[in-house]
Amino acid sequence: MSDAREELRDLTAAFRRHLEVRGRCGLVGVSTRKSPVVGTPEGFPNEARGERPSSARPGPSREGLETLPGFPKETRGERPSFARPGPSREGLETLPGFPKADDEPLTPYPTPPPVLYDEGQVLHAGVGVNALRAEIGDCQRCKLAKGRRHIVIGTGNPEANLMFVGEAPGADEDEQGEPFVGAAGQLLTRMIKAMGYERSEVYICNIIKCRPPQNRNPEPDEISACEQFLRKQIAIVQPRIIVALGKFAAQYLCGESTPISRLRGNLRTYNEIPVMPTYHPAYLLRDESRKGEAWADLKHVMGLLTNMGLR
Repeated sequence: MSDAREELRDLTAAFRRHLEVRGRCGLVGVSTRKSPVVGTPEGFPNEARGERPSSARPGPSREGLETLPGFPKETRGERPSFARPGPSREGLETLPGFPKADDEPLTPYPTPPPVLYDEGQVLHAGVGVNALRAEIGDCQRCKLAKGRRHIVIGTGNPEANLMFVGEAPGADEDEQGEPFVGAAGQLLTRMIKAMGYERSEVYICNIIKCRPPQNRNPEPDEISACEQFLRKQIAIVQPRIIVALGKFAAQYLCGESTPISRLRGNLRTYNEIPVMPTYHPAYLLRDESRKGEAWADLKHVMGLLTNMGLR
C-alpha cells in the first residue's frame, strides 16, 4: 500500500508540474467547458512584460506561402483556427489539491520570473545587447575564430515576445554579419510574416556565432564555448516563447537528444520559457514535404501567444 501511495504522490507532483508549464503558456487550470473563440480571453490581461503597451495584432498573413509546396492551402476563405479543445477533468477531482468546481474560471498565470544575467542584475533590451557585444569582443574562445569573417550575434527586437534560435551562421551570414539572410533566412522571413509579424518585431539568433567550415555541423566544444552567449541573449530579451529551429537548437534548449522529427511540435521549456521545436528552414528547403508540419508548429505558437494576451 505504501508503494501505491508513493506512486500516487509522484504522479500528483508530476501532474502539478505539467499544469505549471501549461500555465506559463496561458493555459491555466483544467475545465470541461469548451475553449473560447481565439482572441483575448474574457478577463485575461493584455499587458506584456513590464509596462509595454498592449495592442491588437492583425490575423496572420499567408502571403507568399501558398506557393510553397507542402504548406496547407485555405479553402472557402477560412482562416486557420488556433482554438484548442479543453482538456477533460475525468478522474482528476480525487487528486489532492486539485480544484473540484467545473465552473471554476481560468485565471492568468503570472509573468515568468526573469532569467538572471550571470546570476546578477539583468541588462534588458538594447543596453543588454550592447553589453553582450562588448563582452564577446573579438572572440577567440574556439577554433572557429580562425576562419570567420564576422561574429554573427543576433538581429531584431531586443524586447521581443517571440525569439527564434538556429544553430550556426552560413556563408551569407558570415559575409553580412547578420543571422538568417541567405535562402533559409528568406524562407524564415516569409514564415514570420505568415504568423502576422515583421522580421524586425521578433529576435533571431543562433547557438554559435561563427560559421563552421563548409557549413558543417557545430561540434560540442564549439557549442560549449558559445552557449554562454545564447543564455545571456535569452536573459536580455526575455522572450515569452522560443522557437528552436533544427536539431541542434532544439536539443540544446530542450536538454535532450531526441531526434528533431520526434521533438518538433512538442512544447518544452527552457528556464520556464516555453520552447517550440521545429524544423530548420534550410531543411525545409531540402525537403519541402515537411513544410506543412512546420506551419502546424508555428500555428501552435500563435495560439499560445494569443492565450497569453500577446496578439
